[in-house]
Amino acid sequence: QVQLVESGGGLVQAGGSLRLSCAASGRTFSTSAMGWFRQAPGNEREFVASIRLSGGGTTYGDSVKGRFTISRDNAKNTMYLQMNSLEAEDTAVYYCAATRTYFRNTAAYCLPSSFESWGQGTQVTVSS
Repeated sequence: QVQLVESGGGLVQAGGSLRLSCAASGRTFSTSAMGWFRQAPGNEREFVASIRLSGGGTTYGDSVKGRFTISRDNAKNTMYLQMNSLEAEDTAVYYCAATRTYFRNTAAYCLPSSFESWGQGTQVTVSS
């Protein structure tokens, strides 16, 4: 099992930036990919971005492409989400996730059901 702890959320004005961090511990060597998801009140959990640990390939949700960047520091067992040009619609609880499963079809890394380990979430609020 992998333990995940998010940090970096907060309140920011529209147009501003935030960087979220996700620190992983435990059986991190077995992780094949990590991802960020978000959930606003009354909405389903939405895919934000994912990164494959082998090769570093990334995938982004349509609503964040060109504004958000996912990255990882393997030496620190930490994943990041740099969020720029934030909009009120980005307001949500952001969750970090990890999976041990390798999916040949990378579209699978966009699904919450593909991830076994989850953090507790960090609130991001964007004021307009």
